[in-house]
Amino acid sequence: MSTEHTLSQGVLERDQSASAFQLLRPYWRVTLAAFLGWFLDAFDQVALLLCLPDIGKDLSVSLTAMGIIITAQSVGRVVGNTGWGWLSDRYGRKLTFMIGVIWFAVFSGATAMTWTYLAMLAVQFMFGIGFGGEWTASAALLMESVPPRARSLASSLMMAGYECGFFAAAAAQAVILPIWGWRALFLIGVVPALLAIFIRRGVPESPVWLKIQSMPKPAHVQKRKFGFRLDGAALQALIFMAFVQFQNAAIYSFYPTFLRSDRHMSPADVFPFIAAYCIGSLLGKPLCGVLASRFGDRKVFLLYFTLTALGIWPFISAANIPVMLAGAFGVGMFGNSIFALIPHYLSQRFPSETRSLGMGTSYAVAAVGQGVAGFLVPMLGALYGLPTAIIGSVLVGTVLVAGVVSYQPPVLPGARMEGEEENVVG
Repeated sequence: MSTEHTLSQGVLERDQSASAFQLLRPYWRVTLAAFLGWFLDAFDQVALLLCLPDIGKDLSVSLTAMGIIITAQSVGRVVGNTGWGWLSDRYGRKLTFMIGVIWFAVFSGATAMTWTYLAMLAVQFMFGIGFGGEWTASAALLMESVPPRARSLASSLMMAGYECGFFAAAAAQAVILPIWGWRALFLIGVVPALLAIFIRRGVPESPVWLKIQSMPKPAHVQKRKFGFRLDGAALQALIFMAFVQFQNAAIYSFYPTFLRSDRHMSPADVFPFIAAYCIGSLLGKPLCGVLASRFGDRKVFLLYFTLTALGIWPFISAANIPVMLAGAFGVGMFGNSIFALIPHYLSQRFPSETRSLGMGTSYAVAAVGQGVAGFLVPMLGALYGLPTAIIGSVLVGTVLVAGVVSYQPPVLPGARMEGEEENVVG
């Protein structure tokens, strides 16, 4: 037995005995960077959702018109996810991550300087491009950097950044909005540009991407200038993301507006319910990761979708404050925390050579789902009332996404990352 084989066997045995937290510890910089990127994305996006009534009033437009602004941002994410996914595969995860952070920081600040409806549409479209590019690159970078047994945990920690950003935006709007107005919230969004410095100095490039660059390209990859293999696993990823994002956007996009318009709450009154939702999701995401590592992604998805469908009525329709808080906590814990598994789930459905593009395209299709919800929910709300529109959209979206995730695609050849002997999507 060679010395090299003995050392490799020793490393493997050590990794098998170590916990996921121990395995992830040396990779804290890339994990923190991915978490902060998603945290800052969430802060800026949620600031828009929390301020929809105030922005609409200043711009003299209806809630439906403000919903179109959400759709414009979603279209921008389509461009950012797909275009920057290709850039990430070609020029590196790290560089694309940095550019995405700077991009969305610039256009968050530009939002504060916008005075007309058409300008707001354009700025939010451009913001969406940065939003999409940042997630695509950081998710691929994280999944390709950490050890296989730590990837579910790393995925959960990264995606928990959204709830922390949501919570921070809700707290900031409760304090800032009544005194300085909505524009001050978006000026804070310029701060994320500092994250690019941390990425540049402290985060290494993906070892998987570096290894691919040093190897001759397979013939099927050389012929494919832009694109990826659209097999069963890839098609499942695209459809799944469209439906899950539609369902999730129907849950949270208009929840702050619902509390202010239908329940006549002030911005400060809204905060406890947003906090309950975020706390539930923060607790639910690690639990989601632990359950998935034991029972598999599919079973956890189906369980969480079922619990979301059961919890959506008290989340929206309950009139008792404690029940409303419990509903917000429950929907956050089960309805939103399934996103903890998304980076890991998507990374298994595309080969390494086109992984970032595949993940980015999947999230681009998700942005379409969010855009449809951003338009459909307020339109149905005008006809049947906002509570009915939210509940109905969530239930329909839940049934659709549960059907898609039940599909069992075949083993995906070539979708291996560093340290994996096989990659069975499931």
